[in-house]
Amino acid sequence: MEQKEILIDKYKRFCEWQVKPHEVAPLNTDTHECATCHTEFQGNFCPRCGQKAIVGRYSFKQAFLLFLDVWGLGNRGMFRTIRDLLLRPGYMIRDYLSGMQMAYFPPFKMFFLVVALSVFVESGFNIKNLNTIKVGKETAANNIKKGLDDDFKGKELGASMADSIAAIKDSIAEKTDTLNNDAVMKINGVDVSAENVSNILKTIDHLVDKLADWIADNETIFQFLWLMVLSWPLYRFFRHNPQIPDMRFSEFFVSIVYITNMKTIIDIIGGFFMPDNSTISMMAFVLCIVPLKQLTGYSYKRTLWKVIGGMSLLVIMALILAIIVTAFGYLAYIMMDWK
Repeated sequence: MEQKEILIDKYKRFCEWQVKPHEVAPLNTDTHECATCHTEFQGNFCPRCGQKAIVGRYSFKQAFLLFLDVWGLGNRGMFRTIRDLLLRPGYMIRDYLSGMQMAYFPPFKMFFLVVALSVFVESGFNIKNLNTIKVGKETAANNIKKGLDDDFKGKELGASMADSIAAIKDSIAEKTDTLNNDAVMKINGVDVSAENVSNILKTIDHLVDKLADWIADNETIFQFLWLMVLSWPLYRFFRHNPQIPDMRFSEFFVSIVYITNMKTIIDIIGGFFMPDNSTISMMAFVLCIVPLKQLTGYSYKRTLWKVIGGMSLLVIMALILAIIVTAFGYLAYIMMDWK
């Protein structure tokens, strides 16, 4: 019973620490002489050159921090930001939006750094030396091609059309040298040449490979563009919330970037110890509910429903875009047919 009470007390103190904003160390009132410019001052830093009041002797710890500083990591703000993103993400984001920007690492700079580190881990710097980028690219391309093949076999295109295209594909694969490219087959009453079908299939395969290569080579840009697309529908559901009633889209976008940084950090940890394991990534995705709840002040249930609403709106936007693209493609096909 005593052990249970101790755990409850620790949990209460942890919850109090989560809500409490970061406190800056008190100002040093002792008089110091700067070791660089020899200016006498009171405080933690020299007002003339910015050096710390107390430097101390050189150590391996300082050398390590200087090494990290080359990559923009050698300051307390980065470590504090990582800690708070893992333990109090929503409260930390709210503190940053309220003006405590010097206490935390900038969100966009952190985004590019953690994505670069994530790519480094995925490219083989893990305990299994497994290049998950290459594996993922091959899997994605194969899944897309398999889906196209399944469609051609009659799942969505209709039996007669599927059989005709399958026959043409088999003929192209088996008799490439002897195939008469002028041969015409009727597909649902429409004359289609084998050469056109062959070119279409080759173009689809080429585009799938190019898309997979571009996403793998430009993961940072792809993720950033995805965040911009994802933020707007979610913002429509979270812009009026109990903690920040008049939240701007720019503030919400910064919040989403920080939440993505949190997810990427969890993915990096999981990817290092368990590469090519989707469980950690799924867990990190689910945990994104926590910072949204802490940031906005909604309950977990209401936060979840709002996230579902935002994702539903995103799907509707994607369907509308797909319909528009299909309509333009069909219109272009008709105009070419008229010519």
